[in-house]
Amino acid sequence: MPGKARPGAAAGAPHVSRSGSSAAAVAGPLLRPGAGSALSRPRRATVPAAVPAAAAAAAAAAAMEEQKENRPQPARDEAAAAPAACPPGRQHCRISDQETNDKTSAASSNDFSDPIYKEIAITNGYINRMTREELRSKLAEFKLETRGVKDVLKKRLKNYYKKQKLMQKEHISGDSCYDYICVVDFEATCEEGNPPEFVHEIIEFPVVLVNTRTLEIEDTFQQYVKPEINPKLSDFCISLTGITQDIVDKADIFPQVLQNVIEWMRQRELGTKYSYCMLTDGSWDMSKFLNIQCRISRIKYPSFAKKWINIRKSYGNFYKVPRKQTKLAIMLENLGMNYDGRPHSGLDDSKNIARIAIRMLQDGCDLRVNERIHGGQLMTVSSSVPLEGAPAPQMPRYRN
Repeated sequence: MPGKARPGAAAGAPHVSRSGSSAAAVAGPLLRPGAGSALSRPRRATVPAAVPAAAAAAAAAAAMEEQKENRPQPARDEAAAAPAACPPGRQHCRISDQETNDKTSAASSNDFSDPIYKEIAITNGYINRMTREELRSKLAEFKLETRGVKDVLKKRLKNYYKKQKLMQKEHISGDSCYDYICVVDFEATCEEGNPPEFVHEIIEFPVVLVNTRTLEIEDTFQQYVKPEINPKLSDFCISLTGITQDIVDKADIFPQVLQNVIEWMRQRELGTKYSYCMLTDGSWDMSKFLNIQCRISRIKYPSFAKKWINIRKSYGNFYKVPRKQTKLAIMLENLGMNYDGRPHSGLDDSKNIARIAIRMLQDGCDLRVNERIHGGQLMTVSSSVPLEGAPAPQMPRYRN
């Protein structure tokens, strides 16, 4: 997806009036409506119309989505170790991205008595009263993306205004906390009905490299994998993924493919010259697929994949939507985008997940690690834990 240059600061920065001026006056030139705009009239807050549900998926796709929803035991919360921090010169992690249980610690490191926060709060209320068309018009004025449901448009405009005000006050850089994000969405062997005794093996290993500075997909990797326990694919699996028996028969086994992935990452200097982290659509890929595959292949779990961004959690927390609205097709729909490619192709899924991540970065979200695996168990990483990128990729040792 083509990237967009980050917008510059708006001219005519608003200031707080001590004379009890209206929200429109406080918002100043940034949000001043044009002639004849209905924005100057008081308006009752309205509940946004429900987002239309995505079209019913094919039976096979629904079955696979059910597998992804059938997750391991709920992630354990990791105790907060220190105040949230980005590397020097990077943008502070935003308060709107904090989970409820982190608000107390966040408040201690920010002075909310500063008048700038009053400006932001008043302007947020003003934005809440705007219609969808008024939101789109104002976003277009700032050369921002105008697609998406009303709640997404409001969030986008609020974060743009907040970012401009905080940058004016603290001269903060608008960059992401990582130089690159590696998006991964495995495809694995599967049976219709998802029998509990069936062992899933990775059969496609894709990686999509997102440059967080240019906000573009910079490179991709894709290799198929030969399964060992169930070498013959089911008709259901072939129909769902589009991966044929001939493709996996000619593929390398998992340890060799993993070695190829690591070499590809090293050539791009990830973890050495550039900071990076992994990103997935849910917990399933790392905590289940990769974990099981490493045991099957008798290798230790790779250190670079022990922490990752679960974009479903990040999306839900950032846009304040329930879990049922964080499936891939619905996230795309709410952001005003269509799925591009073949569903359940690992590479195409990864590209579409990357498009969502890019849009979230454009909207002002700090995508940062929120899950990890420890001792084979899925755990939640608190947003108050100090930020660190993934280590330089290395091939894990074989198990005894």
